[in-house]
Amino acid sequence: MSKIAPQCQNLREQVNQLIELLRQEPTLRSQQDTSIVETALGKALSPRFEIVFAGAFSAGKSMLINALLERELLYSAEGHATGTECHIEYANANEERVVLTFLSEAEIRQQALILAKYLNVNVGDLNINQPEAVKVVSQYCQKIIAEEGGENKSERAKQANALHLLLIGFEQNRERINTVQNSTYSMDQLNFSSLAEAAGYARRGANSAVLKRLDYFCNHSLLKDGNVLVDLPGIDAPVKEDAERAYRKIESPDTSAVICVLKPAAAGDMSAEETQLLERISKNPGIRDRVFYVFNRIDDTWYNTQLRQRLEGLIQSQFRDNSRVYKTSGLLGFYGSQVKQTNSSTRFGLDSIFATMIKGFDGEEETPQFVSEFNNYCANSGKLLSTAFRVSVNGYETSNENYVRILSEWGIPLVDQLIHDSGIESFRSGIGLYLAEEKYPELFATLANDLQPLCIALRQFYLENYRQLDSQPREIAAMKAQELTLLNQEMQNLGIEFKKYMSAQINDVVIGNDREFDQDFTKLKARMVARLDELLKTFSVMNAYRRATESHPRNSTAPFIAVLVEALYYLANELEDAFIEAIHELVKNFFQRLGDRLRKVDCYHQVYRLIGNDGGIEQLLRRAEEDITKALVNEARTECDRYVRESPRFYDEGTFSIYQFRQTLQQTSQGYDAQAIVEAEPAIKELLKLDFEPKVFNTVRKNFRQTVNNTLKTHLLPMAEEQAQIILEQYDVARKYREQTLEQDAEEKIARNSRLQSEIKQKIDLYQTSIVSINECLKAMQIFEQLPVISKVDFVTPVAEVNNNDVEQELQ
Repeated sequence: MSKIAPQCQNLREQVNQLIELLRQEPTLRSQQDTSIVETALGKALSPRFEIVFAGAFSAGKSMLINALLERELLYSAEGHATGTECHIEYANANEERVVLTFLSEAEIRQQALILAKYLNVNVGDLNINQPEAVKVVSQYCQKIIAEEGGENKSERAKQANALHLLLIGFEQNRERINTVQNSTYSMDQLNFSSLAEAAGYARRGANSAVLKRLDYFCNHSLLKDGNVLVDLPGIDAPVKEDAERAYRKIESPDTSAVICVLKPAAAGDMSAEETQLLERISKNPGIRDRVFYVFNRIDDTWYNTQLRQRLEGLIQSQFRDNSRVYKTSGLLGFYGSQVKQTNSSTRFGLDSIFATMIKGFDGEEETPQFVSEFNNYCANSGKLLSTAFRVSVNGYETSNENYVRILSEWGIPLVDQLIHDSGIESFRSGIGLYLAEEKYPELFATLANDLQPLCIALRQFYLENYRQLDSQPREIAAMKAQELTLLNQEMQNLGIEFKKYMSAQINDVVIGNDREFDQDFTKLKARMVARLDELLKTFSVMNAYRRATESHPRNSTAPFIAVLVEALYYLANELEDAFIEAIHELVKNFFQRLGDRLRKVDCYHQVYRLIGNDGGIEQLLRRAEEDITKALVNEARTECDRYVRESPRFYDEGTFSIYQFRQTLQQTSQGYDAQAIVEAEPAIKELLKLDFEPKVFNTVRKNFRQTVNNTLKTHLLPMAEEQAQIILEQYDVARKYREQTLEQDAEEKIARNSRLQSEIKQKIDLYQTSIVSINECLKAMQIFEQLPVISKVDFVTPVAEVNNNDVEQELQ
């Protein structure tokens, strides 16, 4: 099927209608990715179907396209990495043309520098605008080619030839090349009278080297119906920008299918670049499984058993379940089709097709690559053993002489056999069959598959909601009975939701997920540490000494131990006051936030809706705040009371604290008046610091957070359980409150249900209209998997027997 059926003329509108219906439902909108459907729809209805030929450079992509179209359009030379992107579209026979886009001078300079660096050419010597410099570099490139034995004999020779062609191409096309922009010319602007003449110009190596893009418009059946063939630079092109440009096109949403031209037939295995290519193709939602795998240069396996076995193993292991795998020789297939048009008068193409190839440097004829491969095919491939052809290749004749003699003897039938063995006919037949008969059915099948989850979700959503609304009472008395029946369950659910909410809030504190509480507790810790520092800094030994002597009026002096005791009491009590103040603020802030949050949640609003007040929640929070504050204050008093006693290891031998204690004791025992004690104040403060810092640290950083967490849990969770029960016990209050507005609410709910049911029915009608239209389109496109409709029987659901007699009697 090569055309879109008339039944599909409104397909875009119908699919968009389904997408819009989905987007109207918030619960479905987040579950379905409509971009996949939109991509599939775009591909199915697009007037263009771009088929990208992708692969490594020198894989034979351009030659394969030439063979596919049986026309020499694209430049193809072994080892030459063309950076030209070519698009080939359909045109009527009398409208064939080509549009040429040149590289900018800046791009040419960049490519030249990359190639020069590879060849170890002094970059300082390369200025493409200086003829002498260009001449020197070109001569150096030709020297490399000669040293390597030819332009295709090694990688170094190939790159040298590429640089040489780039420089010559720039020189020959200087007037057509802009400094920074890409210049575009029509065929007429360049004075070409035919597509063949323009293509001949573009195929010349030097010209091809400076062309960025070619747009051919050709008359060929494969190109009809919007099919576009795209030839890309190699994915491993020496110029990085060329490789990136190839991947950008492969991943472009405009790309509809990819023909991967792979090299394992010649190389033995897939390269890392080819593996990456397959991975990146799989990520383009516009391509899906529209991928063809072509193992080109299959003729290399005819002469190498190991290569043939490795290729077959690769295909069996990685491409076994794929029917779109082809083995080709683009070179033999293309030139075979060209040679068929020749005869002995041109020596079967040597004097026409291959005329420029046979000119050697020394005046002797060179052997075109096709001629060498043709002779090798006849002599060593084994392909002719089962045929009637008995071809001899004589050692005393040159390759060109053997070629002419063989074709004179066996003629075009032998060429037909060569083309058949090249696999090009099978490849062309497969591509042609796909484009003519399979393309549209596959595109529409993909669209149908992508639409299926969306349609199932919409259909299920509509029916569930319609049935749920349809099951609701339509009479006021019945609605009132149902509402009162549901009231008790609602009260239970509210109690459960309240407990869950309170539990979640407490758990957030326990696991450190309440950021505001953590900040408040951090402030508490900072206040305790700061208060200790302040007390130590302002502590007065004289005041402590005075309190000690006042406690013993009969004595006129006091021991150091007595001063230390007064200091311990003083610091412990002052820290207790600071601690209690901080606890009050911590608990107050927590319950303030808890109340604010609770008033915003649905269960709180529902309590008000059902019973007309908060159900005692606010009172609960106030009582909980008081109880928790008292509990934590008691814990704080106990904790700080322990500060009066020295730390367990304060007097341990070998500790700095015992050393400081002895030094201070020795200093204060030098006299019996207050002066000796007062002079030891710095030492006494240091001693107190050694004792109190670990105590405060253990309290605020180790112990008290656990105490807070445990206090919140042991007080709030039982209170939440108690409040849930209180809410449930207020059923009678809720019932009386509900009855005040039940009549009006029942009327409104019946009206609302009717309106919602009508809206859903309208959406179902829109859904049904779209689905029927889309299914007709799919059927016309030979897709027999239909999208789910909604029939009348789908609306029928079993009617549940609900006994509301007791409630109805109460209403009466």
